[in-house]
Amino acid sequence: MQRASSARSPEPIHEHRRGHKKALHSSDATHLSDTNSRTETEAEAAKRSARSLRPLARILPYMLRYKARLAAAIFFLAVAALATLSLPYAVQSMIDNGFVNADSEFVNTYFYALFGVVALLAVSSAARYYFVIWLGERVVADLRADVFAHITRLSASFFDTAKTGELISRLTADTVQIKSVAGATASMALRNVVLIIGAIVGMILTAPGLSLIVLVVIPSIILPIFAFGRNVRRKSRLAQDELANATAYASEAISSVKTLQSFTQEASASKRFGRAVEKAFEAARSSIMARSFLTAFAIFTVASSVVAVLWVGADLVLTGEMTPGLLSRFIIFAIMAAGALGALSEVWGEISLAAGAAERLTELLATEPDVADPTNPAALPEPARGTVAFKNTAFAYPTRPDAPIVAGLDLDVKAGETVALVGASGAGKSTVLNLIARFYDPSSGAVVVDGVDVREANLAALRKRMALVPQDTVIFAMSAADNIRFGRPDASDHEVRQAAKLALADDFIKAMQNGYETIVGERGVTLSGGQRQRIAIARAILKNAPLLLLDEATSALDAESETLVQKALEGLMEGRTTIVIAHRLATVLKADRIVVMDAGRIVEEGTHGELVAKGGIYARLAKLQFDDQLDAAE
Repeated sequence: MQRASSARSPEPIHEHRRGHKKALHSSDATHLSDTNSRTETEAEAAKRSARSLRPLARILPYMLRYKARLAAAIFFLAVAALATLSLPYAVQSMIDNGFVNADSEFVNTYFYALFGVVALLAVSSAARYYFVIWLGERVVADLRADVFAHITRLSASFFDTAKTGELISRLTADTVQIKSVAGATASMALRNVVLIIGAIVGMILTAPGLSLIVLVVIPSIILPIFAFGRNVRRKSRLAQDELANATAYASEAISSVKTLQSFTQEASASKRFGRAVEKAFEAARSSIMARSFLTAFAIFTVASSVVAVLWVGADLVLTGEMTPGLLSRFIIFAIMAAGALGALSEVWGEISLAAGAAERLTELLATEPDVADPTNPAALPEPARGTVAFKNTAFAYPTRPDAPIVAGLDLDVKAGETVALVGASGAGKSTVLNLIARFYDPSSGAVVVDGVDVREANLAALRKRMALVPQDTVIFAMSAADNIRFGRPDASDHEVRQAAKLALADDFIKAMQNGYETIVGERGVTLSGGQRQRIAIARAILKNAPLLLLDEATSALDAESETLVQKALEGLMEGRTTIVIAHRLATVLKADRIVVMDAGRIVEEGTHGELVAKGGIYARLAKLQFDDQLDAAE
């Protein structure tokens, strides 16, 4: 061990971050890594850009949950489209029967009818808007909830390489893109498709000859729309990736703002974030340029076809082959088709953007946890005994298979026994706790809890039997009471306070502005290190689990608080199995057994007195850190 005054280098739970990072389970999930570390080849990128809009199909089941509202949206969309398509017939009738024949009564009657059509169009459009926007908001809310729930079920190895900021970007920015497709954009696309089909049919019925001009032009518009759509989708995906990278860096920098400021790196951090934002802007600008070109092409081609139709139609009217009203009807249908095609080109750009976002979310949802429940989990015995056994257990990260963190570990912990794990930083002590809680699975051998291999047990049932107090205390941005109640959500206020008293947290919590209801800030920023540690201990006390896993649970406490908390822990340990990573002498002295680890192996084992008498690694480590206390104790 090190001297008491020196800071202990953190081992796993995050020990692996010093070079043992595990690859994500899904090959698609490699997009969670930094853009600079991507190894995607140009061929793979080209293949990706050619993908269809299939990722958007993932949204359909969410929409089908609300069939009644979806049906209502489609119904009102159809009513609005039909009302719109009826207008050219009314215009033709007015011109030929009203204006040409100078029949004012006929004109007035048609205008009254047009007011009715306009009213129907307004009501149906408003109803369509309400239902499609409601669907968009509802689908995105459900999707966000499902993505978050999926993220919380992923294995620890996933988070070794994933960036928190990038995951947040997927939950926010990507889902916003999808919201437009599930709501207004999808509605507009469907409306424009209906109008195009209706207008084309109307043109053919009105003037088949003139319709040929439009029908020849349409394919030259639609095909480029799809072609440019793929390009927009690829550029959109790149823009979203760059934005996620910027968000990831911002999240990291903000969460470490004190360190950033203490090293006076504000300007450097701002410059780096500025570069990330600029890359995101350039990617977005490229996407916007592609969409702008697509829009310009569609509008020019469509408008040119309308002008050509008007030119030919004017000659037909002059020669008496077509009435002015019939030409007006045809022109209105042509303008409708042109407008719908132009709008569809813009809508298609929005859909392509959403497809890029949906692709990213689909990759995330497709990522499977490395550690998952077995198909037929073995039942853990009741009541829980709290026994733990390592049977020739080895563990190494796939990226470093030649550097095992745990190697050939054999260890039996009896029910009610307190075992202290001792060793230098990097010896594998915290990895032992991770394997017990099955955050990771061993590379070989087995970890057995209450006679059942942890890989064969239900994860939730297994973890309910243990309470973990890590060295890196996790405090949430909620009240002190809720942070403690995290150990057992159904606990009463009285039980929360009792746990806090046993952990010596009651006094300082009551002294806060709102007592137990005081919001302690993100990561418990308003609390001292010792206060955060005591809340974490209270949380473990409240859980009342038969197996305690303590990773230097008293490391952040001053000497006086440590003595009192140690007494509380001793009462809690009674009748329970405790595996504690030892840092302070009090824990080592009172342990039933001390296990000394080095390079993932057990090198010494015994009581404090036995190990000191051996004069081995333990005696040397103890002397380095606890020289003065050892003299007093002996």
